[in-house]
Amino acid sequence: MKIDASKPLEYSTEENSNKIFGFWVFLGAEIALFATLFTVYLVMVNRFASGPSGPEIFEIGPVLYETFLLLSSSFTIGLAVHAMRHGYKKAMMVFIGITLLMGLAFAGIEVMEFLTYIHEGATLQTSGFLSSLFVLLGTHGAHVSFGLLWGGAILIQLWRQGINPATANKTFIFSLYWHFLDIVWIFIFSFVYLKGLM
Repeated sequence: MKIDASKPLEYSTEENSNKIFGFWVFLGAEIALFATLFTVYLVMVNRFASGPSGPEIFEIGPVLYETFLLLSSSFTIGLAVHAMRHGYKKAMMVFIGITLLMGLAFAGIEVMEFLTYIHEGATLQTSGFLSSLFVLLGTHGAHVSFGLLWGGAILIQLWRQGINPATANKTFIFSLYWHFLDIVWIFIFSFVYLKGLM
């Protein structure tokens, strides 16, 4: 494995560069998935039948907490990549850990939000609006949950192996994934919650 010292560690081998390119392709497919879910939601948003509408169930407080947590975690994963590029293993692991804790808090708030909706009679079967809402939010939440497991696995690898071309590549790809989830959340915050509260 030939290492190019002139490039950042995550790009330092041809295999690493190919993996990053492949992940960008994967994110293109993810964009198509979420674009489809947003389109379905926007078509179904006013089809709430006898069930509650958005303004009846949405609460801005939890959503603001979720937004703060996820956007802050985007900053901390960026700090982790910065620490990685300077060879600071401990700082890198701390920032990844903080990112995962904020992601876990986000997921916890979302679960509580779902349970509140269900308690108020807003379920997947209640209306087209609610089914599209649950699928959109649930898909994003599932991605966050997967990211928590993935980030945890990377932390274990960093603890055992330290910073090397393989762990740097995995961490960088994970950071792209996490930033993507934050961007999707900005769209959810804007087009689902803010628009729904108007």
